[in-house]
Order: sequence, then C-alpha cells, then structure tokens
Amino acid sequence: MMNTDDYIVVMSTTSSNVEAGLIGKELVNRKLAACVNVIPGTASYYNWDGETKVARELVVLVKTRKENYNKVKEIIKEHHSYEIPEIIALPILMGDDDYLKWIDESSCGEE
Repeated sequence: MMNTDDYIVVMSTTSSNVEAGLIGKELVNRKLAACVNVIPGTASYYNWDGETKVARELVVLVKTRKENYNKVKEIIKEHHSYEIPEIIALPILMGDDDYLKWIDESSCGEE
C-alpha cells in the first residue's frame, strides 16, 4: 500500500462553466493535476458583506500531489473571478495504489 501523505484533493467553486474549464485545462496541461472534476448545479449559501447570499456554482475538484498545492492555488487565483475564491486542500487518507501511481505520473509538475 502506497503512502497517501503525498496526495490531496484541492476544492474550489466557480460561477461559470467557462471559468471552471479554464482552471481545469490549465492545471492538467501544466501537469499540476492528474484530473479535475467540474460538478455543476451546486447551491451555495454564504455570508458576504454582512448578508446571507445564495448562488448557483460549480464545484471544482483537483486531484494532485501535495507538493503542487501552491502552484495550483496560483492558477486558480489567476483564472478566478471571485475576490476571495474557495481554495482548500483535503488529504487523501486512502486510495487505490494504481490510482495514486497515476496521480504521480500525471501531476509531476510543469515540464
């Protein structure tokens, strides 16, 4: 069994499919992510400027290596329209060895 300490899922949300697609393609093209899932149809409830807001968003899930986090964060911020985008990293506690090897091969960082 592989050590999963090196792997994370970075989560963000976007307001449009175009924005999510730009982020996903950029991360995969630069080999900063093995895979980016875009999940449409999310209703987000949040506080902003002292008011409770509701928005339709897309969830963006980025499977990558922990060492890529700072570059992933930079790409998300560069292509994001929000003043403060959600960018959080979740540890992968367990995973199939073959899948984790694929993450290694596919997210080895910019070439």
